[in-house]
Amino acid sequence: MTTTEDPLWGHPQVTRLARAGRRLQQFDRNRPWVFDTAVVLLVLLLFALPDLLHDGHRREGVLFGVMPLPAVVALQLALTLPLFWRRRAPEAVLAAVAAVFVLQWSLNVWLHSDIAVFIAFYSVARLGRVARLPWACGAMAAVLLLPALRVSAVVSWLVALFFLYSAATAAAALGLAVRIGRAYLDALRDRAARLEVERDQRSRLAAAAERARVAREMHDIIGHNLSVIIGLADGGAYAAEVAPERSREALTHIGATGRQALDELRRMLGVLSTRPDGGAEPEQAEDPQLSPQPGVADLDALCARVRSAGPEVVYRTLGNPDRLDRGVQLTVYRIVQESLTNTLKHAGPDTRARLTVVAEGTETRVRVEDTGPAAQGPAAPTAPSPDGRGIAGMRERAALYGGTLTAGPRPGGGWAVEAVLEGLDGTGGAG
Repeated sequence: MTTTEDPLWGHPQVTRLARAGRRLQQFDRNRPWVFDTAVVLLVLLLFALPDLLHDGHRREGVLFGVMPLPAVVALQLALTLPLFWRRRAPEAVLAAVAAVFVLQWSLNVWLHSDIAVFIAFYSVARLGRVARLPWACGAMAAVLLLPALRVSAVVSWLVALFFLYSAATAAAALGLAVRIGRAYLDALRDRAARLEVERDQRSRLAAAAERARVAREMHDIIGHNLSVIIGLADGGAYAAEVAPERSREALTHIGATGRQALDELRRMLGVLSTRPDGGAEPEQAEDPQLSPQPGVADLDALCARVRSAGPEVVYRTLGNPDRLDRGVQLTVYRIVQESLTNTLKHAGPDTRARLTVVAEGTETRVRVEDTGPAAQGPAAPTAPSPDGRGIAGMRERAALYGGTLTAGPRPGGGWAVEAVLEGLDGTGGAG
């Protein structure tokens, strides 16, 4: 569906007028006294001056009272000058102007400056308190009865009252329209400001979440592979004198583990350096190292690397974990990787570990347990702290899929980690 823009708003003249209107509004906000003074001067020049230059007192067949020039000037100033304060106290200005208006018509004097009463009424509708507007309307309706009765000799007082009330209604309607339009624009500006703040907050939260994700990935990749490399290096150094072939095998495993860590780091950094449109950078577009993230199928290789560092690892699965969603598989892999890394670091190379992955129904369960260090004593490795960064990261990963993770000592010795991911149907969807 295509949308067409209104040609009126795209017209150059309309654009220039809109731009000039915005400049005038900005000028009025910065110097409101200029426009207030201009309103008073315009009323004096356009409406008060003709009364001073008029030499008769009969208008439209109606004879009005004769007043000396100073009295006429005083009435004109009393009608006009209060308009200077119409923004600061619109109700008071309307009351003052209406009082002079009633006095003037009580003396049977007609002045062109009576337009001031409609300007004051407009100001109440535009700037005054909404709760006081009905009272202002009632006062205006009463005030306009007097001039309608004064001209009843020429026209019906009902006709005169109709036109006076029409003018007052137009003034109030114009004031309310401007008021509503300004309130609507202010609301739009406020909403735009709130949306901008919310956008910045979302950006900061997204950046913090991305930093946390990268920290977890770096911890899993570097922590696990370095632990395996350290275990292999220690074992190789010990076997160098008694079993040189085992030393060479350890070096081979160290090289393979280091290459895998490098590949995983390249893959992760490649994802982080994608273009804003989602494509890879040119030098990475055909990089064979950017393979999919590890999953359940890679657990065999993970267990083999840990076995090469010394621990005995038994791995079994129940159900069909290979059909889990790739994100769930990555979560399972990282939890197992961190758990086996902790086993290697804290239980040593002579421990026995058991890994079980169960994916049945709406639940995926991962359990990793070890028998603890072979020799208990002051130099024996300690169990990981439940508040450690690795366990906290595993809990965060499990929570992403509505799951829980528990970690603690096993009855009879050793350590156990168990994660339960809820709401998964074993086919990659949500239950």
